[in-house]
Amino acid sequence: MDGILTGPDLGFSFGPALQGLYGMAYLPVVIFCLALVFGTKPVKAARAALSVGIAFIGVILVIGMFWSVLGDVAVAIATRTGIERNVIDMGWPTAATIAFGSQVGLWVIPIGLAVNIALLLTGVTRTMNVDIWNYWHFALIGALVMAATGSLVMGLGTVALIAALSLFFSDWCARAVQRFYGIPGVSVPHILSVQVLPIAIAVNWVIEKIPFLRGLDVTADTVTRRLGIMGDPTVLGFFLGLGLGGIGFWDLDDPVTTGVRAFAVGVSLAAGMMLLPYVLKILMEGLIPVTDGARQFVERRLGGRKVTIGLDSSIVIGHPSAMASALILIPVAIILSVLLPGNRVLVFTDLVVIPFIVALAAPIVQGNVVRMVVIGTVTLTLGFYIATALSGTFTLAAVDAGIAQPANGTELTAMGDGFVWVSYVAVALMQGLGYAGLAIFAALIAGAFALLHRHRAAWERAAGADDPPKED
Repeated sequence: MDGILTGPDLGFSFGPALQGLYGMAYLPVVIFCLALVFGTKPVKAARAALSVGIAFIGVILVIGMFWSVLGDVAVAIATRTGIERNVIDMGWPTAATIAFGSQVGLWVIPIGLAVNIALLLTGVTRTMNVDIWNYWHFALIGALVMAATGSLVMGLGTVALIAALSLFFSDWCARAVQRFYGIPGVSVPHILSVQVLPIAIAVNWVIEKIPFLRGLDVTADTVTRRLGIMGDPTVLGFFLGLGLGGIGFWDLDDPVTTGVRAFAVGVSLAAGMMLLPYVLKILMEGLIPVTDGARQFVERRLGGRKVTIGLDSSIVIGHPSAMASALILIPVAIILSVLLPGNRVLVFTDLVVIPFIVALAAPIVQGNVVRMVVIGTVTLTLGFYIATALSGTFTLAAVDAGIAQPANGTELTAMGDGFVWVSYVAVALMQGLGYAGLAIFAALIAGAFALLHRHRAAWERAAGADDPPKED
């Protein structure tokens, strides 16, 4: 489908924006079936399913545009600055291909669903994860473990444990997500996003000990009020895109083309900043019948037990604080890629996932953009070293899944899971301790669930929720 959205040669194309549509084709069917199970009338269920499906396609197209534009700009900047790294960020679409193309990928959906249903029926989790497309994250981490250990059983066991871990994180931050983002009945089990929670809480605690940083309270609304039109997220996106495009495409011999290409990047980023909130509004409206039906279903059949619908973190990344901090972190990521000692990763293709990485820090810091940028910088710094350490395993998993062996000693990674501490912990435990590592990982997850159940109010406040209602 490359080339469907074409136009003047401005230095990038919009074809890759359509790559994720196939993965979301199942979503309206899943939503429709769930709505019927929960007792929603067929016509209302169909309307909700179509609204959710259309909204997710809109999100994919907007994010795909970011991915295409920023990827090409980052390549241009890397080429211009002469950066040389032998670990290449290949992007989440390729990572998802590796995940579903691996041996563990064949089993990830039934394993993920079985784990979810078992934990839901036993009351361990409150999350019903319908974000089946993002099961590829479970599969990719399982594929990394299999590549590191040579054991399919270890890989499949890791898939089950990562599925459970995602539900723990989803339960932990569900009330914070609902409060801060104003989406009732929804949670986020997306492992790429929820893994920031312990990092964000720790960094925020440190910030509270630093007087200068502690006193900086800059939200997207604050920026808008103080800077007027220059603080508007759409305008901010335009000027940041203009600056990045100018750096990447600058040509003294052809300033007109440089200006046009930089302007196109600016307009593209501004478009994304403007369109995402509208698309997410459609998504939230479509989810209302499903979440209402789920609550009523649980009340009738599970003794009033609460349940949330687990969805992709696309539902939260359109918030102005998330987008503003992510746009600032894009050049930060490029700079880190150049300056970090010992880092071997050249990042460019997956810059678009930065909003996903930082979005769930927003409830913890009440949308403070300064704190989100600090948290994001720490998370990305850690991610670069994780990706460097896992690059050999990542490359081996890619080759096992049918991706061609890179030439000249080049290795592969992706911000989507290659930068994630959960991936590193899983691989290190299984590779170093074998089945004992699998047992330790399972025990840690079980312990985390137990602590969450015992001290739910305190854990939820740490993730950014208000004091819970009395019935909790």
